[in-house]
Amino acid sequence: MSEDTRPQTRSWLEIVLGGRPASVIIKLLLISLLVGFVMSAFGFNAADLVQGAVNLLRDALRDSAGLVRRLGVYVLTGAAIVVPVWLLLRLTRGR
Repeated sequence: MSEDTRPQTRSWLEIVLGGRPASVIIKLLLISLLVGFVMSAFGFNAADLVQGAVNLLRDALRDSAGLVRRLGVYVLTGAAIVVPVWLLLRLTRGR
């Protein structure tokens, strides 16, 4: 094989980024500029987006804590019946 027909090996950075780093950075900058312009035209800004994401995460954690608390109550309520019945069955089968 000649030098020109051998496949070129790509660096780990090119593999991770999906192309040459400079080209990927330029494309990301241009797309970011376009998206930022469109978002500004509609009244969005980065601080609002970050604050919205933080609020979403906070609400999800708060709601999941309530869900875990409710599930704990259900487990304890069910265990008040299930555990004594299981214990009774276990003691009677053992003999």
